[in-house]
Amino acid sequence: MSSVRRSFLFFGLPALLVLCAAVWWFSRSVAAPAPSVSKADAPVLVHMTQVRSSDVPIRVQGIGSVQPWSTVTVRSRIDGQLESVGFHEGDQVHQGQLLARLDDRVQKAQLAQARAQQARDQAQLDNARRDLKRYTQLVSQSAIERQTLDTQKAQVTALEATLQSDQAQVQYAQVQLDYTRIVSPLTGRTGVLQVDPGNLVHATDAGGLVVINQMDPIAVMFTVPDTAFAQVQSAAGLASAPAQKGVSAPAVRPLPVEVYAQGQTQLLGQGTLELIDNQIDAGSATLRLKARLDNSAERLWPGQAVDVRLILGDRAGALVVPDSAVQRGADGLYVYTVQPDDTVKVQAVSVPVSQDGLSVVSKGLKAGQRIVVDGQYKLRPGLKVAEAPAEKAQGGASS
Repeated sequence: MSSVRRSFLFFGLPALLVLCAAVWWFSRSVAAPAPSVSKADAPVLVHMTQVRSSDVPIRVQGIGSVQPWSTVTVRSRIDGQLESVGFHEGDQVHQGQLLARLDDRVQKAQLAQARAQQARDQAQLDNARRDLKRYTQLVSQSAIERQTLDTQKAQVTALEATLQSDQAQVQYAQVQLDYTRIVSPLTGRTGVLQVDPGNLVHATDAGGLVVINQMDPIAVMFTVPDTAFAQVQSAAGLASAPAQKGVSAPAVRPLPVEVYAQGQTQLLGQGTLELIDNQIDAGSATLRLKARLDNSAERLWPGQAVDVRLILGDRAGALVVPDSAVQRGADGLYVYTVQPDDTVKVQAVSVPVSQDGLSVVSKGLKAGQRIVVDGQYKLRPGLKVAEAPAEKAQGGASS
């Protein structure tokens, strides 16, 4: 009996425990409901919006650089010693402001000499005119010969010509003296001073004294693809009518231009189109354009690289959807549209342009249609969808 008990304890009891466990597991599996049935009927949570109609600006993107509207290299008109400078490097100077003075002693002496010569010749002319008046009276009285009167007339004419030459010499000397005062020809910002006071300057110096750049207004030169030429030409009004003989060509219509920091969304300035270059660069296949912008805050600086948007007009009543709604598949672009019964359908679309986070749809959608903008990875045609709570939609968008 002890042998039988030991065998039961070693073999029968474990087998009995295993059998009981199997019976419990089987009964639990049969009693538990199938969760797949309820999940199959639950709609997929997504974020939806409606296709809307809006006026969308027609833009041409370009890259460019900022240039001064005008730039002048200030040079001396005469040779001389630089006595003083009336500005600091980098100063904002105004038109007519004194920039530098040269040693003017020689020019003052030349002017005084020319005026003295003019005064002497003026005295001689006055005396000759008095003699001419007396000779005219004597001839009328037959007191002197006619030849004497003619000689006096010639002398007066010669002295008048001499006086005109003296006046020209005075004006020339005055101009030379004025050249010793160098003034700014425009309003702008100065650069690096090329010559320090005390040095001799020459009219032939290539570097001049200083370079002044006009900062307000300022210019932006930029390029756009040559494929945009027809659009730009039409929007600018250059293709409206052919030029007629004897009639000047029409001016460029002032299309709006927006300038941004390169690679960023920071708007630096707004202006208008001023120039369409007269040729397309065949090497780079680009068209060069020039814009004029107000720059009172000097947010634009010569040499700065910028991104440019040229606005050609508006697409009136264009259909727009968020960029996130447009998906790319093997057959092209598509969106998930939501049907009246809340099921989704794949709809192929055409998107000619995307800007500012919105895609313009030219074919495939109608205004007011519901579309999915977030959660497309969980969808397939025919599934039912429902609007996800705001926090879930934001979480999905951020992921």
